[in-house]
Amino acid sequence: MNHKKLAAEALSWQCDPAQFEFASTAELPPLEGTIGQDRAVTAIEFGLGIRDGGFNLFVLGEPGSGRSSTIRKLLNRRAADEPVPDDWCYLNDFKETGRAVCLRLPTGRGKELQKEMEALVTRLAEEIPKVFESKEYEQQKGQIAAAYQEKHRQLFERLEAEANRNRFVLQRSVSGLVLVPTKGGQPLSQQEYEELSDEEREGLDRSGSELQEHLAEVMRQVRDQEKEMRAETTKMEKELLLYAIGHLFEDLEARYGEHAQVLEHFADCKKDLLDRIDEFRPSEGPTLAIPGLKQLSQEPSFDRYRVNLFIDNSELTGAPVVYEANPTYFNVFGRLEHVIQMGNAITNFTMIKPGALHRANGGYLILDCREVLINVFTYEALKRSIRKREIRIEDMAEQFRLIATVSLKPQPVPLDCKIILIGTPQLYYLLYQFDQDFRKYFKVKADFDRMMKNTWENVQQYALFVASKCREESLRHFAPSGVARLVEYSARLIEDQGRLSSRFLDIADLIREASHYTERHGHELVGAEQVELAIEARIYRSNKVEERIQEFIEDGTLLVDTQGAVVGQVNGLSVYMLGDYSFGKPSRVTVRTFLGKGGMINIEREVKLSGPSHDKGVLILSGFFGERFAQDKPLAVAASICFEQSYGGVDGDSASSTELYGLLSSLSGLPIRQGIAVTGSVNQRGQIQPIGGVNEKIEGFYAVCKAFGLNGEQGVMIPVQNVKNLMLKPEVITAVREGRFHIWAVTTIDEGIEILTGVPAGEWQAGGSWPEGSVNALVDQRLRQMAEALHKFGAGKEGEK
Repeated sequence: MNHKKLAAEALSWQCDPAQFEFASTAELPPLEGTIGQDRAVTAIEFGLGIRDGGFNLFVLGEPGSGRSSTIRKLLNRRAADEPVPDDWCYLNDFKETGRAVCLRLPTGRGKELQKEMEALVTRLAEEIPKVFESKEYEQQKGQIAAAYQEKHRQLFERLEAEANRNRFVLQRSVSGLVLVPTKGGQPLSQQEYEELSDEEREGLDRSGSELQEHLAEVMRQVRDQEKEMRAETTKMEKELLLYAIGHLFEDLEARYGEHAQVLEHFADCKKDLLDRIDEFRPSEGPTLAIPGLKQLSQEPSFDRYRVNLFIDNSELTGAPVVYEANPTYFNVFGRLEHVIQMGNAITNFTMIKPGALHRANGGYLILDCREVLINVFTYEALKRSIRKREIRIEDMAEQFRLIATVSLKPQPVPLDCKIILIGTPQLYYLLYQFDQDFRKYFKVKADFDRMMKNTWENVQQYALFVASKCREESLRHFAPSGVARLVEYSARLIEDQGRLSSRFLDIADLIREASHYTERHGHELVGAEQVELAIEARIYRSNKVEERIQEFIEDGTLLVDTQGAVVGQVNGLSVYMLGDYSFGKPSRVTVRTFLGKGGMINIEREVKLSGPSHDKGVLILSGFFGERFAQDKPLAVAASICFEQSYGGVDGDSASSTELYGLLSSLSGLPIRQGIAVTGSVNQRGQIQPIGGVNEKIEGFYAVCKAFGLNGEQGVMIPVQNVKNLMLKPEVITAVREGRFHIWAVTTIDEGIEILTGVPAGEWQAGGSWPEGSVNALVDQRLRQMAEALHKFGAGKEGEK
């Protein structure tokens, strides 16, 4: 089977540095666009171009694939050519208490209005007190008071004259004005009144009753006149106040004449100022001072006339692009701030603060899907905003209170924003399956691939990426050999000679590390040697466990044979995954067969150390034996399969071919060469199927063979489909080129068993038999013997019975 051996040239793909037309990446222009993500970029451009509210984007891909950087780059480029959105302000609602009105203004006018209203508030605080301190105010107030005092005097004079005619006089008492009868012009005492005759008392009582009615009428007229006086005084005060502040509003009304809502707000402000006339009058009488307590100011507040500049877009040069790293409910949808006064939480329209969705309104908002989902209320509120096309600020704590409290209700802001969620494929498909609203509001999927085709164009793009990264972070630039080695490492990451990795996070880290070693060693350019040094240093930082297992193999703690031949014993290959690092090492697989009907006994499964994929691979072996050897006889065999010295979990079906080789060896009695390790899964027809981690597996067994001594007969047998995945280390390639190590690529179990045993597998002949002496013939002969033995044993037992 020497034709199954792979040549050294097939074990890796080499990037030729001569294809680059530069001496240093410093000569290259910056990278424009994204490398190898045409499908995702096309989807993003479609999603950004369509304005329908449901066509928001979900950008999915593995972390490090350039999802975030690409979407930001595309959005910044697109947003720069789009118009700047309008400003938003919040105003006090004078018509309804507990509400705030949102105001939309052209870009820059919001800041102007805020400054002008601040100046207006300052002027109001200065001018209004002057109105009530002016001589004109005192004079007009005195004139109104004098006029009504004269009316009061005339009323009382007429009443007093009438009382005198009826022998009564008006006197003031603690309870007010009283009518007292007189005689000879002098008031009567109680005794004198009682000494009068009955006829005189009746006359005085009758006259007194009539005068009392007149007195009540006069007092009513006086009260009405006092009310009129207060109304006239208030009217005078409002006229004076309006005269004093009117010119302040006239200038503003002229500047904002085209904005009806602003003019309406100015009118409401003036009306409210006039309605608050009682608050502006100077207080009369001393205020009560409590010892030890700071005296609170009684001056009227003008805060309600200010403008809350909610969103100021005056500094933008295009549509906003906002990325919210911590998408809590309040960070996304805004909040109402409070201040504590006398133990109470107080808020007003000036304490309304915007969220990321407000800042991105008119542009684009980028959110991390995982962060959105783990923050309470955010995801549902986001869908609600998209559905209603408005951003509503709410106090979510109200839902958990037993008693409803009075709170401010800001008017919602209309929503016009493209929302982009970034997440993993798992999150996308979970939401798509379990959330019916998700598919309505995030209709555009931009799927970032973890790999790209290994083409000349993409290799050149890689060089541009290296140049851009070096220029952005002031790193040492790369020579062509350094770029070539970096591209080879990219193919190794993805384990495919025809593809390159799209995980630019890992590539960028290697660029930084290689630049570090270049600078430390005093070189100007990063070459292949420095890139290789960075790769080896990265491995050295992570391979402590690998070296420890290698030591156990070398000192005999872990039993692995690399020479000789043993029946029913095969070297399988396993990959150990340790977070960011993986490596391969051989594992001894032993198989024992014996008479019985128990089928395949997977010891790992029996002790619950195997995963479902591994169990499936073992169960497939029964189908293979049944189809090939049980057409003319029953299978009277039981087998025990075990991964020796394996004390942890085992999963994956890449060892199923290894186990099948062990079964064939045990049944045929042919020993297996221990210098050859095996990997690959198998189907029920005996075809070898591809597996993962082929590079780590080959290099792991090579390290063991190297430690025990290479004899030119050792190697690894892999599925032929994995040849394109080979990106082996130069040391292994050199050993293959020199004939000290070998790699075979097989397509079927028959090819593999011939390599392992050195005996032809044999093909089914037309006469209905296997070739004499072949592996399949020996296995078939052994199975027939076992079936006959079991039959005889069963017949003997039946006879005894």
